[in-house]
Amino acid sequence: MIDNLEYNTEREHLIIPEYGRHIQKMINYAKSRETKEERNKVAKSIIAVMGNLQPHLRDVPDFQHKLWDQLFIMSNFELDADSPFDKPSKEELSGRPVPLRYPQNFPKYRFYGNNIKTMIDVANTWEEGEMKEALVYTIANHMKKCFLNWNKDTVEDQVIFDHLFELSNGKINIKNSEEDLTDANSLMKASSGKKYSNNKKGHKKNNRNRKRY
Repeated sequence: MIDNLEYNTEREHLIIPEYGRHIQKMINYAKSRETKEERNKVAKSIIAVMGNLQPHLRDVPDFQHKLWDQLFIMSNFELDADSPFDKPSKEELSGRPVPLRYPQNFPKYRFYGNNIKTMIDVANTWEEGEMKEALVYTIANHMKKCFLNWNKDTVEDQVIFDHLFELSNGKINIKNSEEDLTDANSLMKASSGKKYSNNKKGHKKNNRNRKRY
């Protein structure tokens, strides 16, 4: 009796294990039928059993297509039976998918981030005027803040102006501007004050349900 025991490691490999070994044996049986009429009959019976395993989806047309595709896949594309849908090909399923194209952004000044470049490109499309000038100085101040977050020191406005000129491909030039950017201490204080405010709010929230004795 022990000699007749079968181990899964010795059995046939299951192509789609979710359906179990009995479905695989039924498919192998369908492949062994001599006439196409018999194979079609057995194939339809197998599809009905596979659909019963998921009754809430068996009447959906797309799901029926999926069942037939899985039937041919589990038969290793060797089952010669008629299908109401186009049969899948082994070459199509085994082929490698087309690789996705990912945006390759390698900014020279990474501490500014990619959003700065997008903001600069938008500013380049605006007409000259007060609105564009205000946007340019807003971008410049944000660049200065990003630089300080990275450098944790100080930075001259001229450095920001030079970087802005470079990143805009020479279209935005405020190198000779007499207007200064926001003071570094004010930028860092505003940043740290925001973090403190968030922590303080979180602290109050954590204490709200705390038991008091």
